[in-house]
Amino acid sequence: MTIKMAVVFGIFLLAVAGCGTVSTVLRDEAEAAHGLRKHKTYCQSIPRIYSGLAYDFCILNAPPDSTGILAPAILLDMTVSGVLDTFALPYTVYRQSADGSINIYWRPGRG
Repeated sequence: MTIKMAVVFGIFLLAVAGCGTVSTVLRDEAEAAHGLRKHKTYCQSIPRIYSGLAYDFCILNAPPDSTGILAPAILLDMTVSGVLDTFALPYTVYRQSADGSINIYWRPGRG
């Protein structure tokens, strides 16, 4: 039973560490943008409202992962991100109105 709990806890930690909501709400904007650039996403920006789901969609909107592991993990993360994004709505609505969307590829003159 303890090994099973350790495996579940390890999977939970991996899911939270890669969670789209954690990447966009709790981390710096530049880190979120860097994470998406690393995946070579085609997204130019993501809204702060439901940013975790948008982050996950942008990862799916990138060249295919050669291992085939990324897509199922992202689909699982979308469920967790959807719940966490709903709880974060008051904060993300404020940030969206104050700061606008998160730019993935910064261009001079775009801000």
